Amino acid sequence: MPLHVRSISATTAVVFFFAVSLIGWISGLSPFTCCKRALIAAFVVYVIVALAVTVINTILINAMANSQMNQQTGKTSDNRD
Repeated sequence: MPLHVRSISATTAVVFFFAVSLIGWISGLSPFTCCKRALIAAFVVYVIVALAVTVINTILINAMANSQMNQQTGKTSDNRD
């Protein structure tokens, strides 16, 4: 079953937004600077996580398809040459 790209990416981006905001606030930065940096970090994290989850989904679907094909043809996972 594939993972949900949008929900995982959005949740991770929100967590990073608040983490970067908190770090900026503790560091004594202005609210505008904290907001800018947090938004940039959230966007970057969203894109990276979306790409990573897409790659993981591709690998999982490929493995499931190969497993199903091997099961239908009666092959075992023992590949000795």
